[in-house]
Amino acid sequence: MKEHRMLIDGAWVEAAAGEWLESINPFTAQPWARIPRGRSADVNRAVAAAQKAFYGKDWRGLTASARGALLRRLADLLAIEAERLAEIESTDNGKLLSEMRAQLHYAPKWFHYFAGLADKIEGRVLPSDRPGFFNFTREEPLGVVAAITPWNSPLLLAAWKLAPALTAGNTVVLKPSEHSSVSALVFGELFEKRFILHFC
Repeated sequence: MKEHRMLIDGAWVEAAAGEWLESINPFTAQPWARIPRGRSADVNRAVAAAQKAFYGKDWRGLTASARGALLRRLADLLAIEAERLAEIESTDNGKLLSEMRAQLHYAPKWFHYFAGLADKIEGRVLPSDRPGFFNFTREEPLGVVAAITPWNSPLLLAAWKLAPALTAGNTVVLKPSEHSSVSALVFGELFEKRFILHFC
């Protein structure tokens, strides 16, 4: 039975408490993988790492165009790995393989769409009826974003959260459901050393 790790601060780590959960294959009713049981210490570690990354030069120093290029690369990697990830999701959550394949072949399109928006996030000057006032908006990232996904469509729903958050320049802590975490942890391999993303 394969044991998976959490991706935090660019490293694959076990839970701080050393605890594990078994992932049960709904078709066979047998355990097929083990995942770390993250607790508050792990969440705090992931948030601290994501905050450090948000203010670090590697992520913050990227231009919007470079962020878009990274998201396009992620979309391409996700398209290459779609079949493997669909099989993992089907094994992990028991949904039809055909449904998981459709979702995993669609998810790269979501990242491609937002990659195209990365260098188009801009502010605007708004008219004001008050003399001496200059009214404007400026779009900027919020910082660390928490993304929690349910068991039923882990990676498609993660894509819906990750793509806009990363496009805007945020960093993300992704918390998948404890009932179907394996695909999200394997998905983390696509981010390794290229994206600011932390899993717990």
